[in-house]
Amino acid sequence: MTGPLSAILGFGLFGVFCLAFTEKILPVPPSHVLLLFLGMTAAPDGFTLAILLVVTTLASFSGCLVWYGVGRRIGFDRADRLIERAGRYVFLRPATYRKLGQAYRRKHVRVSLLAQFIPTVRNYLPIAAGALCLPALPFAIATLLGATIWNAGFLLTGYLLHGSGQDSFTVGLRIIIIVVALETTFMLALRYGPAWRRRIRLERG
Repeated sequence: MTGPLSAILGFGLFGVFCLAFTEKILPVPPSHVLLLFLGMTAAPDGFTLAILLVVTTLASFSGCLVWYGVGRRIGFDRADRLIERAGRYVFLRPATYRKLGQAYRRKHVRVSLLAQFIPTVRNYLPIAAGALCLPALPFAIATLLGATIWNAGFLLTGYLLHGSGQDSFTVGLRIIIIVVALETTFMLALRYGPAWRRRIRLERG
């Protein structure tokens, strides 16, 4: 393992924290890729795996708080314009952001939790939470729980792949493809679901 990633990991847990935090700000590489990699290469035993989970979860949580603070600072209209201008560069459709932002108004705790299981959305939806001035404590608790579950799943998968004797790259690639497929399905359901439901109601009526 060489290059910038190796240099960052050379700083130990601080390097891991920086990687996980930076991924929350700009998802390159995506979190599932980073976490699988860390589970496969940086966790020689269960204790180290647990430490990695704590560090990466705190880093992810900190990144969410940063975006929450940004949203709170700039307000709803400016946050909407920010996503309008920059969303396409991080594969976040402004329409998707707005729909999830609307859902935030009704069920902010549930959306905060579920958002942590959707790549890209999990990075930037906290902007909407802050812009809408949603209560900080419920947001923080739901986000921390969601980040813990998400990080644990991929770290543990990477750890198990490392000791399984299987081709880690091939299996990891399959997992990433599955995650992307699930994300795409969710986005399509979010975009076209309301239209499908209206069409079904009209046909039945």
